[in-house]
Amino acid sequence: MSTTNHIGKPTSRVDGPAKVTGTARYAAEYAVPDLAYGWVISSPIAKGKITKIHADEVLALPGVLQVFSHENVPSLAWFDRSYKDQVAPGGSPFRPLHDNEIKFSQQPVALVVAENFELARYAASLLRIEYEQEKHETSLETKREDGFEPGRGKTGYMPPPPPRGNPDKAWEEAPHRMEAEYVHGAQHHNPMELFATTAEWRGEGKITAYDKTQGVYNVQQYLTKIFGLKKDDCRVVNEYMGGGFGSGLRPQYSVFLAVMAALELKRSVRLTLTRQQMFSFGHRPHTLQYLKLATNADGTLAALQHHALHETSRFEDYTENVVNWSGMLYQCDNVKLGYQLAKLDVYTPLDMRAPGAATGSIGLEIAMDEMAYEAGLDPLEFRLRNYAERDQNQDKPFSSKKLRECYHQGAAKFGWEKRTQAPGSMRDKDGKLIGWGIGGGVWDATQQKSAAKASITADGHLTVSSAAGENGTGTYTIMTQIAAETLGLPIEAVTFKLGDTDLPEAPLQGGSWTAASVGTAVKNTCEALGEKLLKLAQKMEGSPLKGAKLEDVEFVNGQIRLRSDDTQAVVLRDVLQASGETKVEADSSAMPNMLKQQQYSLHSHNIVFAEVKVDEELGTVHVTRVVNAVAAGRILNLKTARSQVLGSVVWGISMALMEETVMDHKFGRYMNHNYAEYHVPVNADIHDIDVLFVEEEDDIVNPLGVKGIGEVGMLGVAAAITNAVFHATGKRVRDLPVMIDKLL
Repeated sequence: MSTTNHIGKPTSRVDGPAKVTGTARYAAEYAVPDLAYGWVISSPIAKGKITKIHADEVLALPGVLQVFSHENVPSLAWFDRSYKDQVAPGGSPFRPLHDNEIKFSQQPVALVVAENFELARYAASLLRIEYEQEKHETSLETKREDGFEPGRGKTGYMPPPPPRGNPDKAWEEAPHRMEAEYVHGAQHHNPMELFATTAEWRGEGKITAYDKTQGVYNVQQYLTKIFGLKKDDCRVVNEYMGGGFGSGLRPQYSVFLAVMAALELKRSVRLTLTRQQMFSFGHRPHTLQYLKLATNADGTLAALQHHALHETSRFEDYTENVVNWSGMLYQCDNVKLGYQLAKLDVYTPLDMRAPGAATGSIGLEIAMDEMAYEAGLDPLEFRLRNYAERDQNQDKPFSSKKLRECYHQGAAKFGWEKRTQAPGSMRDKDGKLIGWGIGGGVWDATQQKSAAKASITADGHLTVSSAAGENGTGTYTIMTQIAAETLGLPIEAVTFKLGDTDLPEAPLQGGSWTAASVGTAVKNTCEALGEKLLKLAQKMEGSPLKGAKLEDVEFVNGQIRLRSDDTQAVVLRDVLQASGETKVEADSSAMPNMLKQQQYSLHSHNIVFAEVKVDEELGTVHVTRVVNAVAAGRILNLKTARSQVLGSVVWGISMALMEETVMDHKFGRYMNHNYAEYHVPVNADIHDIDVLFVEEEDDIVNPLGVKGIGEVGMLGVAAAITNAVFHATGKRVRDLPVMIDKLL
């Protein structure tokens, strides 16, 4: 429809100026009238009951408006279903301030609201609460024999496929075998922006919630069900987000408490959690993985078994697709996959960038490295010998898969052919041990229902809108590019609006489906608008486009022109001015073509090559080079796409070497709940990172041919680094992160 080429170009972020100049407003930065401030009090115990709250002492302070607790919360929705959000797992959702029961450490037990922030914080420090403590259990190690298989209670969870072949017999008879357990502890999302809500009281029970969320419609539905509000009386806004990584997929208790207080006090309330309180809700769960692999004499996989056990809360059954990928990524006819949960006295885990796959790829890809060494094969050659041309889990062909090209291009860029096989056989000029390792992964390429609206004004400016989220991935920019290309306009002539329940509905921003889902809706909507503009153009006196169909014209350089003769054109601005219309609007939606898609396996793939240097005496590990080759369909913006994969690699380095939330089981409390002791990489930890995109033509996944890259780019990074550490030192670490004490 358009020949103006914006898609694929490395376009700078259109929202960049607003962020660097400070004009971008985050949830706790909206100026609203008559604003009060809330401060959350967190439980110091992991399990038990509240026996007494001494609220009178705090309420006596001038300027303190209220102390909310289970003793005085308003009458709210009764059934669990009212508290379930769009991605709630099975079980009973957590209800803030519902009763006197303590279910996990740092549970919110009270909210102090005061005239200003300082007073709210001070008053909260004075509030005395008495507890009756009960015995808690927070160690996954004690639950090894107490796991259970979950149901389908969570959106997106697919139970492992049934076993195929005879994996036990094949493993016993194979000439090369390995088995091992792989462990990584809990991890917390830790975005820069704290969770916050500014609940604006608009009178007569009407609320606008400026909330940190990855899904404004999800939060709106949550609030309307709990508080009995009409949709029109409950607007939710999130235009900018300072990082989420999945932590904003579910409504957090901050929005519940802020809206409750605003409705009760009939005035605006702002609530911001502390950094410590950011550790009081969802996290990547502590997981134990057990793998058994075997190969035939020719290096092909004879058997593969993968079992995972991870934690969930007492009240919800949070589930992830941890093991499924292992039956899909490599060719193997004898496979058995198992997955179980264990209930602990912790808050429900939550999707965290590449949930399940990031965890599962650690176990699988380290095991593949171990198996390659056991079989006497180069780790890359081993993967090539076991390349899967078809998805054996579903017995379907892939809609597209260029992982083999990723292997070859990544290896060439990295210089893999210079690698020597023996551990400890490579050193740099300073005598440090050098290790080279690889790891990869596979991620779903999905599309969700989405809608968009577009309007163009007489000056030729196009505005497109959808209630999508912007988690820092570049949504503003790629949607602007799609709209600009579809209607042949310069980037500067297009504005994209998002993150507001007053806009057309879009899915949660997660699962790497935003580009495919919202992008397709934007394209459809702009095409519908283009059709309206063509009809108006044909009404112009002496129009060269009379009788032309939509497929006969193209939109380029602010014009509608005939494809067969580019001299026959009409300027878009002239169309509106001649019609007398000040604005032309269109809206549309997009749905996945299930009939077509169900015949294929829709996935993106990647392979990571990592170099580490290890000081033999100190045991310190530095990741000096990473090459990440990604096959993820059509790349809409090379600049923002590369940025996403760079961030994925940085996080993979963090998972491999630093990141872990440490639980003190005596207290049932995370002990390093701050940036000082929850270690993440800094500039000095990050060196050369190369990102390669192997583009795929795929008209099955969606009309745009995009697959999403926010999550696949993270897969295999931690495993590649861990495998590189083995290549450097000969020491196999199976309990992440790789710390100095595990090498010395």
